Amino acid sequence: MGVKKTGKKRSTGTASFYQIAWRWHFYAGLIFMPILVLLAVTGAIYLFKPQIEESMYYKLYHVKAEGEKIAPTKQIEAVKEAYPNSELTRYQPGEGKTRSAEIGFRQNEETYTAYVNPYTGQVLGRMKDETKFMNRVEEIHGELMAGTIGDRIVELTACWGAVLIVTGIYLWWPRMPKCISGVVIPRLTKGKRLLIRDLHVVPAFWVSAGMLFLILTGLPWSGLWGNEFQKFATNTGEGYPPSVWVGDKPTSQVKTEEVADVPWAAEKMDVPSSDQSSFLKLSMDDVVRIANDQKVHPAYQVYVPQTEDGVYTLSVFPPKAQDEATVHLDQYTGAVLADYRYDQYGWLGKTIAFGITLHKGTEFGLANQLVGLLVCTGIVGIVISGFLLWLNRKPNDSLGAPKAPAKGRLKWFVLLLVGLGIIFPLVGLSLIIVLLIDLLIIQRIPRLKRFLGA
Repeated sequence: MGVKKTGKKRSTGTASFYQIAWRWHFYAGLIFMPILVLLAVTGAIYLFKPQIEESMYYKLYHVKAEGEKIAPTKQIEAVKEAYPNSELTRYQPGEGKTRSAEIGFRQNEETYTAYVNPYTGQVLGRMKDETKFMNRVEEIHGELMAGTIGDRIVELTACWGAVLIVTGIYLWWPRMPKCISGVVIPRLTKGKRLLIRDLHVVPAFWVSAGMLFLILTGLPWSGLWGNEFQKFATNTGEGYPPSVWVGDKPTSQVKTEEVADVPWAAEKMDVPSSDQSSFLKLSMDDVVRIANDQKVHPAYQVYVPQTEDGVYTLSVFPPKAQDEATVHLDQYTGAVLADYRYDQYGWLGKTIAFGITLHKGTEFGLANQLVGLLVCTGIVGIVISGFLLWLNRKPNDSLGAPKAPAKGRLKWFVLLLVGLGIIFPLVGLSLIIVLLIDLLIIQRIPRLKRFLGA
């Protein structure tokens, strides 16, 4: 007696689409899994930057509050005495009564940060900026310590990470809606093969939204996609509004990101010029007084002008996006030339700013950090389970990739490629490269073709 078949047979078109999604998911996972793990681990570490730095640099960060603080200019003079031939670049008063002041300077083509007791003027020590632990972690996380090339690799990984999530959700989508086993809970008693599959698929479903959020909030910082996105935000009127300028908008070609480390929304803002009719430059004491008068968040940093027509730039990277500010001051008169704060951001700027503080784990404190840690841990877990799933299913004589669908059924694939190329240019470029490799190399070598399932 024959066995009666139940359920709907997948249509040829649906099968072809499923095959493509599976194949993309397989190769993207296999290629990018090491970088995804590295990004998740460094991201998890960076989430706890405040606690880690407090522990590592406690003696540099903290002082005993005793009496009145001495003037910022005297703090700077103490650093210049301790480190002759140093050129001042940055000053940070220090948030709170027991926090040391930070003074950034350049010496012998290297940048340093000196830590000063604001009550006594004692120089507690200095660190080279590039060797600071969390700066190293950030450099690995953002560009793999490989400059522009590393930045592009990280961006490509993030973009393909989004493709992994979308294709993964499509592959996961239950064909039997009432069944939850193997969909939202793993099957623990159905054998090793199904267990490994479920330990990949089920956790991936639960962390997919968080993973996609981290990707989308990290992309604005990328060199290629992020730069184009900033241009889009500005050109559509969602960049900085005219109201940030006191007087006419400057004609300077210098962008704020070139002179100071500022919030994302202010990076492309033109830098105004100081009025050089006065020969007397503003002291740091006056700059701090103006910052307090303007009610700038106390975590601000002052970037010192490096040219005769440059400006003092006050920049705030506070835990909460709502406290962000970028203020340009005339270095001679102290006049406020531009004042750009969160309340003036367009909806897009506010969304990005809020997303970034959530991404960094600062917006909601410890709860924010723990949720971020959970997502990062989940990413590492699903990468490991995906690798084990591949090893468990891989034949000895081939890569074990899903077979490519018939090419005659993939006419719409070009449209999909174009769409991805518009949204994620690096994904589109990588797909073109892969197709060329397939046509010019893989298809011409039968053994390689069989191994890759092409």
